[in-house]
Order: sequence, then structure tokens, then C-alpha cells
Amino acid sequence: MDSKMTKRKNKLIPLGKRDYRQYTIYCLLFLACILPKKINAQQTPMHTQYMFNTLSYNPAYAGTREVLSIMASSRHQWVGFEGAPSTQTITAHSAVGDKVGVGFSLMHDVLDPTKQTGLYFDYAYRLKISESGQLSFGLKGGLNFYQNNVSSLNTGSVTNDPALSGSDYSKVLPNFGFGLYYYSSKFYLGASIPRLLENKLDNGDIEVLGESGKQNRHYFITSGYVFDMNENIKFKPSILAQFTQAAPMSMDINLNFLLKEKLWIGGFYRIQDAFGGILQYQFNQQFRIGYAYEMITNELSNYTSGTHEIMLRYEFNFTKEKVQHPRHF
Repeated sequence: MDSKMTKRKNKLIPLGKRDYRQYTIYCLLFLACILPKKINAQQTPMHTQYMFNTLSYNPAYAGTREVLSIMASSRHQWVGFEGAPSTQTITAHSAVGDKVGVGFSLMHDVLDPTKQTGLYFDYAYRLKISESGQLSFGLKGGLNFYQNNVSSLNTGSVTNDPALSGSDYSKVLPNFGFGLYYYSSKFYLGASIPRLLENKLDNGDIEVLGESGKQNRHYFITSGYVFDMNENIKFKPSILAQFTQAAPMSMDINLNFLLKEKLWIGGFYRIQDAFGGILQYQFNQQFRIGYAYEMITNELSNYTSGTHEIMLRYEFNFTKEKVQHPRHF
């Protein structure tokens, strides 16, 4: 035995026995420090139940559930407000062997007068870096089919606004992104940029939206932890922070409880924007259904009855091995 390692007060710890989680966390926090502190108008669709829809914004999540996981969601924002956003999403991902994950996401988003449909494919590679933790590196690539139907707007008596004088047009916009995702049985931390390219959205005749006439690059950081309150109750706080240019950072803070491994119930607050509740039920190992309702806290609250979001998830386990993280994230 090496006497230098046993007699020194501050012993050296063999490299193989270090807890690599701290290095993972340092890397992800470093990314947080270099991100922009501003965010622009909504271009990336929002999800209240983001903690169960991680693949949409972080490709490194692909395969981490160790089953074939299929999720569908429909979100109708600001119900009662004409031209309000609505988003439908389908994602699927699965592990391929012990280290690789693959997936895809299909998204349709409407925010009058624009529509976009995105089809993206995801690839992730996982490394076991501690006794209980894994670090996943992910790549995302695909196409956005973008439409701007300016002629559909009801402009009333406004006829000389250059922003409303353009013609309808459509574009096919390629893009790619990447992400990191660390997870164990109780904790997760992720950082991602799902869309790196800032494609121009105007038709070349006029920059209708000025600085917003492009696909702004969005940065995401998410984290959560599962606390065992007792044998029947688990408590899971989580956050999602989103950054880009030209507006304040957006942050969702969620507090959820899992009762008897069946019923998720909780609430959330989106800083200076909205609050609401989440209710989910796990029928069995495969099938889950979820509903979220939110109310906005700004002036638009007088003109809308809120936002509704429904989520369905079904999972196929083609092996006899027990899944490590069956429900928690």
C-alpha cells in the first residue's frame, strides 16, 4: 500500500473513486454563466409539463428512460384570445444498447399569422461517470417548415403599416443543436441549445419583424430532484430556465408530489408571466396521462380563460430487466 496516500492528512483519492458528478455540474454551470441574459418573443413553443417532454429541447435525453417512450401533447394557449398560440408535439426515443439513444420529434406550432412544422432527429451517447450517475451528450438535426400568412390578418382600417403589407410566403429552414444531460436515480441537470442556426424568417422584401425576423438561438437549463418523503409520497421540485436575446430570462419553477407511485399533483410559477397546476395519473408501467392549466399574470388575463395542455405517454419495455427510472423524469 502507498504510505504517502495513507499517512498524509489530506489523502490523495484514486481517480477511479472520485465522484465525477461535481465535474459534470461545474461544466453545466459554466454554460449557464456564459449564456445571454435576455430572451426574445416566443419562437420556441412552450410546454408547462416540460419535465415530461425533455426531448423537445434537449437531444441528450434520448434513450435515458431505457425503454421505447412515445409522448404526444397538445397545448392551447390563451383560450378565447383570437390568434393565440397552439402547439401539438409527438416525440419518441429509445435506448440502443447500453450507451446510445436515438429519437425524433414532430412539432406543429401556430401563432397567427405564422405556422411552423418541425421534424427533428436526435442522437445521444451516454457515459457512466459515477456509481449512480450517467452523462449523456446529444445532437439534434432536422427541418422547420415555416409559413407566414400575412394576408390572413384582419387589419381593419390600418393600411399603411409596412409590417402588414408583405405577401404570403413559406420557407424550409434546416437547423441543428446539441445538449448535455446528467442524471441519476434522484437528480438530473441538463443544458442545451436545440437550434444553433439563426435562420432569417422574412421573405426578402422587407424585414417585417426587425431583429425578430430570424430564428433566435435559445438556451435551456433544467434541473430537478426527487425526495422520498415516506414510502407513499415523493416530492419533486424542478426548474426550467430559458435564455435568448432582447427580453428577460424566462424561468419555470415547479413543485410536484407523487402519491403511491400513481398520482402526480403540483403547481408551477413562471416568473412575471403565469402560474398554474399539473395533474397526472400513471395507469400502469406503460401508460400515463397528464393535464396542466395555467393563468397569465399580465394584462392579457382580462381577455383569456387560461391555457390548457394535455399529455399522453406510452412506453414499451422489450427486455425483462427492470427499468431504473420508470416514472420520475
